[in-house]
Amino acid sequence: MAARPSPGLLLGLGLMVASAAPSPGLTEHRVYLSSWAVQVVEGPLEAMGLARRHGLLCLGQVMEGEPYYHFTHRGTRQRALSRHWGWNMRLAREPKVLWFEQQTLKRRTKRSANVVPTDPWFHKQWYMNNDISPDLNILTAWSKGYTGLGVVLTILDDGIEKDHPDLAANYDPLASYDFNSNDPDPQPRYDARDENRHGTRCAGVVAAAANNRICGAGVAYNAKVGGVRLLDGDVTDVEEAQALSLRPQHIHIYSASWGPQDDGSTVDGPGALATKAFYRGVTQGRGGLGSIFIWASGNGGTNYDNCNCDGYANSIHTLAVGSVLAGGRRPRYSEGCSAILTTTYSSRTTSREQIVTTDLHHGCTDKHMGSSASTPLATGIIALALEANPALTWRDLQHLVVRASSPVSLRAEDWAVNGVGRQVSHYYGYGLLDAGRLVEMAKAWAGTRPQRSCSVKALHAPRNIGSKLTISTEVSCSGSSGRIRSLEHVQTQLSLSYSRRGDLEIALTSPMGTTSTLVTVRPYDTSQQGYKDWTFMSTHFWDENPNGTWTLRLENKGDAFNTGLLTSFTLHLHGTEEEMSARRWAAPPERCLRRDPQGACQECGGSLYAHQRSCLSYCPPRYYGRIQRAATTTRVCASCHPSCYTCQGSSANNCTSCPPARTLDEVTHSCSPVPGSLPEEEMQRSLLPLICRTLIPTAVIFTYCVAFCLTKGGCCPRARRAV
Repeated sequence: MAARPSPGLLLGLGLMVASAAPSPGLTEHRVYLSSWAVQVVEGPLEAMGLARRHGLLCLGQVMEGEPYYHFTHRGTRQRALSRHWGWNMRLAREPKVLWFEQQTLKRRTKRSANVVPTDPWFHKQWYMNNDISPDLNILTAWSKGYTGLGVVLTILDDGIEKDHPDLAANYDPLASYDFNSNDPDPQPRYDARDENRHGTRCAGVVAAAANNRICGAGVAYNAKVGGVRLLDGDVTDVEEAQALSLRPQHIHIYSASWGPQDDGSTVDGPGALATKAFYRGVTQGRGGLGSIFIWASGNGGTNYDNCNCDGYANSIHTLAVGSVLAGGRRPRYSEGCSAILTTTYSSRTTSREQIVTTDLHHGCTDKHMGSSASTPLATGIIALALEANPALTWRDLQHLVVRASSPVSLRAEDWAVNGVGRQVSHYYGYGLLDAGRLVEMAKAWAGTRPQRSCSVKALHAPRNIGSKLTISTEVSCSGSSGRIRSLEHVQTQLSLSYSRRGDLEIALTSPMGTTSTLVTVRPYDTSQQGYKDWTFMSTHFWDENPNGTWTLRLENKGDAFNTGLLTSFTLHLHGTEEEMSARRWAAPPERCLRRDPQGACQECGGSLYAHQRSCLSYCPPRYYGRIQRAATTTRVCASCHPSCYTCQGSSANNCTSCPPARTLDEVTHSCSPVPGSLPEEEMQRSLLPLICRTLIPTAVIFTYCVAFCLTKGGCCPRARRAV
């Protein structure tokens, strides 16, 4: 028990504290309340009497069974920057008060309140900051509290810069190894051309730290990330198998943005040991739930390559990811095939505004692109889902990804509806992956029943291919050991010879009428080797019933003199005995309770914020969450001050991060222009009205004036007439 201080000591301590207080502008002043914690051992009646004698109100015990009481004075100023010395002196002279302390205001913030990171380059992360519609809906997943915490992943590549300031906090040495130099350190080898930057860039997309004033934020910015240095030297089957089986009880996700050459002529895949490592991973990794292998579909689009000729991307044990540009266009480098399950963004255009991530030499870049950008984006999103439900198996995640992907505005001529009503494409799989939807589904997902497989040998004698060959086979996967009601992966194992392999197009049609192209024409593939026991894979029949007639079609799309012989055709069907199409998951209902005449939402149900025409669990950049109290209490997304990118209020002194060409003042919490630069919007506001009102603007300026007239209202007469 503390001794009661003397009045002189109290006064002296108070003066010392006052004289040692930080100067304004460095630290906020302490705010004193007309409230005291007082120790009175004689009990509650004595405490109440003592409070009355001194003109105070006793509000009762602070903790039951402890002699501490809460005193307050309603008539005194409630908040002050200095102590209430009169009341302190009275309590100090009271012999029955053994200890007391005037209460001060303690500033506490909800650690989950700020969904939007304050990293300086987050404004460039258009694929997840609401700059485009649709984006990957990552802010929604973050707003639900999922940031990758507890998930361990590794980047199989050319090493990662483990001491990078945006990666070091999340770096996991147990998820790392250097198979090129055979040591535990995955630090990349530096050279004049920075050729070994790839792994560091992929790692930052997934797991760059957030809110640390460096670069941008990773999709799963609280996940642990390691690196496997594998691609900076000769690669063997042994090394690949070792990398794919590195600490499978510690590492949850393996992310790979590489594969065989994307030259449009190569047909290659994992060797015997790597194939074994994949199988052991999905059957024994993560305590039997299965390791998650995420794979890039490839960048061979300019060479008319097809990722079904890549045995890594088309493995049933990997989850292949496609690429799309903002606006829904397919990148020219993007490879398509029937093995792709889902799609994420790779760049906004082909030349600028690409993916933000970490770079070598502790740097940042916004020039990461290709399937090497799309794959780690998907890896990060899947890490969020795994945090939401750590009990998901590798197959659960593939089921969820199918259901959380949407065609939205992705443009392709080959979109088709499969037998259970899902749209699917050879370029995008089931569409753009939605992080918010994936984590919401993952939370409530009931595990799938065990995988069942059945195989049918569909050819019993060699057949000439000619200009076209069609083979049909009856399938009945209803045996006790292989009963399948809902398909997952379908494999077509073929052996054939052909005079020019790249001229042969192969397609498979299911009993429910879905046709999936297994390999397209590859004009650079002049091989006469054909396919030797090669396995093609399709995800397009997901959840269909396998029983009935399957049809394989081989068609010559090249020279009429091409010849070939099909010598083997086996169909491998994988799925589950559950009727998966009967599982229903609907998006949470729209909870807008009140709209204005223009359709904008004014009030949402629950803890959602009204923003434009929607109800959101977060407020996007340039907005902050505000509670309005009138007839009812409503949550709305209110606008930040125009100088802020993210904020905690509407004032210019409420900024938490700044837009381009501005920098945050940590003392005033305001955004100031960077010397020598002027944001485009400010340039328009300050210069265009003056220029556009000149009598004879040039043709180039006139074009800008018309646009300015449409958006800002700063018109010259000629521009107004043009509009």
